[in-house]
Amino acid sequence: MIRAISTNLWLDLLGILIDSKKAESMKFTINLVLPDIDEKYVVEMSNATLTSAKGFQAKNPDLTLTINRSDLETVMLRNASFIEQVKAGKAKLDGKPEPLMQLMSTLVQFTPDFEIMPGTKGQSP
Repeated sequence: MIRAISTNLWLDLLGILIDSKKAESMKFTINLVLPDIDEKYVVEMSNATLTSAKGFQAKNPDLTLTINRSDLETVMLRNASFIEQVKAGKAKLDGKPEPLMQLMSTLVQFTPDFEIMPGTKGQSP
């Protein structure tokens, strides 16, 4: 399923997984380059919101992350981290790594049985 998800959709998912309280004061720009599939994205964190645009690159990003889509899928599956991919020579960071660390620190995991409305967890319809 991960291979079928577009990079654009995955970046949208990251935006959903952001804990806005943790991201309140964060502001950064990351250029994401996927050379094996010839895709480029600009990813921005501002006002506790993560946005991305395909086909664009910031002129002065805080970080440029270059990684093949196949190696990104390993990160998406949580079989490796971005830092592990960098250490293995499968990803390259140009600029400060802090924005990537900040982004990863804001992500939360949803459980499939989360409450849609307060007090509804565990109740049958």
